[in-house]
Amino acid sequence: MEPIIPCELLPETQDRIHKYAEALKHSAHMIGAHGLSEDEFWRAGLFRSAVERLRGTQAASMSEKRNFVAHVLDYLKDLALVKDWRFSGTGERHDYEVVLPDERMTIIETKGCLDGNNTNIFERPPQADEFIIWSLCQNPGADPRKNAWSGLHTRLSAEIIHRNQRVDAVVIWDMVCGTIGRPCPKANRKRDIWTYLSEDTKTPPPCLYLLPRSVPDPRNNPKPRCWSLTDVGFARALSQAFKCDDADVIQVSIEARMEGAETQRRTCYTCEGREIVRSNWASINRARR
Repeated sequence: MEPIIPCELLPETQDRIHKYAEALKHSAHMIGAHGLSEDEFWRAGLFRSAVERLRGTQAASMSEKRNFVAHVLDYLKDLALVKDWRFSGTGERHDYEVVLPDERMTIIETKGCLDGNNTNIFERPPQADEFIIWSLCQNPGADPRKNAWSGLHTRLSAEIIHRNQRVDAVVIWDMVCGTIGRPCPKANRKRDIWTYLSEDTKTPPPCLYLLPRSVPDPRNNPKPRCWSLTDVGFARALSQAFKCDDADVIQVSIEARMEGAETQRRTCYTCEGREIVRSNWASINRARR
């Protein structure tokens, strides 16, 4: 199967993480002033509790993500590719409201890695001319290809049909892209792809996924056409500002059908007019709840 995203979790990175985790576990009882013997340490559950606390702290930390998004939106505003923007996450279901130069409103919902249940939680607000989901995955040990497939096919395609919620585009792009932890294959494509957002932040082009223009319906709208890049203002602005090539833009077609009492969907990924992969038909289990 041809990948739907160029990034991948390198075997050497996976091996390095595994070895470090094993070394940390082996030495855990010797770290800190807990005053417990090795046996007492493990029976007390201190290591597991500490790991869960660190996971919770990492998951709750949004400052890096917000800083990255703010740098991007400010850069787009400086280039006059967006007119204005504001963070709205504290009082709304969505996170950002972006006014395009033609006064159309782009609503952005940010997510972490797309293979989590949080991907299923979104609500397109009535004022949205465009609704964008933006994945910012802080974990260098996460598999980008698994996340992209799980997010787009397994989760979003089912939610779009089941809840009749249109999503116009998905952006997969964050502050880890192009770092040592997640080297960017796009660097081999051409020399000058990097954009400096700040003194210490440079980024390669984003990966953009354009979804159907309307919600697929097995009876009345089984295979709606996808948006093109010229139709989705925010995706077009990202492409212009951050030097995207045609290879960075993928159209994700979603088909729907009835198979007996089951509603099923299938996704097809097209890049530069060429189909790169098509999923099997899969039932939307949510419809039986």
